[in-house]
Amino acid sequence: MCLRSTHAGTSAAIVRERERGNMEMLITTPVRSIELMVDKIVPYIILGAAQVGIILGVGHLLFRVPMNGSLLQLAGATFLFITASLSLGLVISTLAKNQLQSMQMTVFVLLPSILLSGFMFPYAGMPTAARYIAEALPATHFMRLIRGVVLRGVEIFQMAPGASYWLALFTLAGLAVASLRFKKRLN
Repeated sequence: MCLRSTHAGTSAAIVRERERGNMEMLITTPVRSIELMVDKIVPYIILGAAQVGIILGVGHLLFRVPMNGSLLQLAGATFLFITASLSLGLVISTLAKNQLQSMQMTVFVLLPSILLSGFMFPYAGMPTAARYIAEALPATHFMRLIRGVVLRGVEIFQMAPGASYWLALFTLAGLAVASLRFKKRLN
């Protein structure tokens, strides 16, 4: 997936602040935890959107991948996926004690995301247990949305209403969990 670097980057965000000693400065600011979490993911949203734009542009120009859907629908689906993935990275960063542990946890989540999303193997051919796990991962829902928008030109809320709502709820839940787990105090 194209967001591997952004997902890994955000999962180490809070851990990096702790290791570099910047946590003391963050603790003294009047910023609330949720504001800090949102501030941590905004640059990665921009970076992820640029990555998706480059990949889809190259795919269209070099490989003649048709673009049948609306760019606005594509941007909406991409935004939902990027924010869901980054909020998962923030949750990981609040669980990890150091950057190495954060990166290991990210790989533990990223590998199943790629393998079970339908990107490499057909979703219909997976065992039932694997499909249940895949449904919990943002990449599975993004694959459905992106295929529907790019290849069939379907609107994201008509094609898979559950997918777009699920990604939005996943983002909100991830931000809430990361905010609650982040404590503005020294340990």
